[in-house]
Amino acid sequence: MRVSVVGGSAVPAPVETIAEELGRLLAQRGHTVVCGGLGGVMEAACRGAKDAGGTTIGVLPGEDRGEANPYVDISVATGLGHARNALVAMNGDAVIAVDGGGGTLSEIGYANVFDRPTAGIRTQQVGSLDGFERCDSPEAAVAFVEDAV
Repeated sequence: MRVSVVGGSAVPAPVETIAEELGRLLAQRGHTVVCGGLGGVMEAACRGAKDAGGTTIGVLPGEDRGEANPYVDISVATGLGHARNALVAMNGDAVIAVDGGGGTLSEIGYANVFDRPTAGIRTQQVGSLDGFERCDSPEAAVAFVEDAV
């Protein structure tokens, strides 16, 4: 399946490590990583996926496909800025959020609108949002979305 990985564009090293491990695990389990295509969580998840031989898709905010991080296989330029967050959530069969701020929160919201099961690792407090599961590790997040799809 395709799993959208969303999160902060500038994150501390521990969060980057979590995102890279998540990308690697998704690829090892045969899943394609979809993300916003830039830095931080997005780049780390793509790097982990590529290290494990996986495929990555970056849905970019700008008009230049060359803006993608070096680990994106397929870049999609949108010219939509943050509005592209809806496309990131919609193009995954499930969503996993790692860390993040307002942009990540919007992607979690879009995931809910599009009925995508969503796991969160060290991310926004969304209360009792249907289909959202707080997870302590990449393994738990992947297990949740695999079981939910």
